[in-house]
Amino acid sequence: MPRVKRGTTHVKRRANILAKTKGYKWGRKNLIKKAKEAIMHAGAHAFMDRRKKKRTNRALWLIKISAFVREQGVSYSKFINMLKVANVEVDRKILADFAVNNKAVLTEILAQVKK
Repeated sequence: MPRVKRGTTHVKRRANILAKTKGYKWGRKNLIKKAKEAIMHAGAHAFMDRRKKKRTNRALWLIKISAFVREQGVSYSKFINMLKVANVEVDRKILADFAVNNKAVLTEILAQVKK
């Protein structure tokens, strides 16, 4: 059997690892073992934070809607209940956008569900 030299594969793998850690501090940018560990942790944090972003955004939507509806003299929970009773199917993301950018539309929605 012919001899197999694996130097190129080894060097390419290391280069890919170091390319992913470009911009990291201290030895995590140029020492292979530390770089591997840094990549592993970065991936785990990225995965968690993609999910955490959804929670954070929903919390912000609730705050925006609540702030607007309180100005109108209604609590957030009562407003959401009125929407459900009136069968208005507008999600919280859209309601929050209306609360910030288009208050007239949200005022109309509130007037409709108050009846």
